[in-house]
Amino acid sequence: MTDPMPLPGHVWPEFQPGWVWLCGAGPGDPGLLTLHALNALRQADVVVYDALVEPTILDWAPGAERIYAGKRGGKPSAMQRDISLRLVELARKGRRVLRLKGGDPFVFGRGGEEAQTLVQHDVPIRIIPGISAGIGGLAYAGIPVTHRDVNQSVTFVTGHDQSGNTPQTLDWAAISRGSQVIVIYMGMKHIDQIAAALLDAGRAPSEPVAVVTQATTDDQRVLETTLAACPADIDAAGLEPPAIICVGRSVLMRQALDWQAQARGESARDTDPLGRGRPAESA
Repeated sequence: MTDPMPLPGHVWPEFQPGWVWLCGAGPGDPGLLTLHALNALRQADVVVYDALVEPTILDWAPGAERIYAGKRGGKPSAMQRDISLRLVELARKGRRVLRLKGGDPFVFGRGGEEAQTLVQHDVPIRIIPGISAGIGGLAYAGIPVTHRDVNQSVTFVTGHDQSGNTPQTLDWAAISRGSQVIVIYMGMKHIDQIAAALLDAGRAPSEPVAVVTQATTDDQRVLETTLAACPADIDAAGLEPPAIICVGRSVLMRQALDWQAQARGESARDTDPLGRGRPAESA
């Protein structure tokens, strides 16, 4: 293979004509793009991109045609089958097609559906994972999805299904019992139903909840609330999607790990959010 991206110590994959690379663009901050994604952008003939892709990322593909294929809940958008077949059409024309999706293409991103269609039409593919908002977005808010003193399990769920409604196939009672931390994608529209289901399943009304909108971007906002209060607090704060919602005690870690606030010169609110007593002074 050639080395189209001149970085030392690695031979980068060559983007062949007629191929489709399905690539994650990360949660927003262009710096969270992977090197494989950058390599793909530099070689692509056409970039088919989603609504959640940070626009400045496209500048790294200056010679590529740009085709918008964003899908946002409640807004007019292309049908998924039409997007998938457009990828097939472009590849059959001998184009090097980069399908660029926010976050990771295989995490609530329909990347698996598109890959299936391409394989069924004998179009060769490459998968380039990306940082998912459910991990990277929360990290930018100072919330680790796992912490040894807090949780040994985390569950990722979507807040709506193909019909746009709260997923009927999810067993919220089982999720509530089985996972100490729950990360909800695309859940703002139905947060009242989701919160009620978790409360009915036995989660405490006072359980910490964080809502992170526009994660990792300059417009990021973080609302800290509780499970019982989150629907009203989201309305009162005027938050808009896209958002990641985290339910569980790991939200408390933001009190000590809000690194963006610390970078602004603000001190941590509590050096021991888990209530174990403050650490001893160093000798």
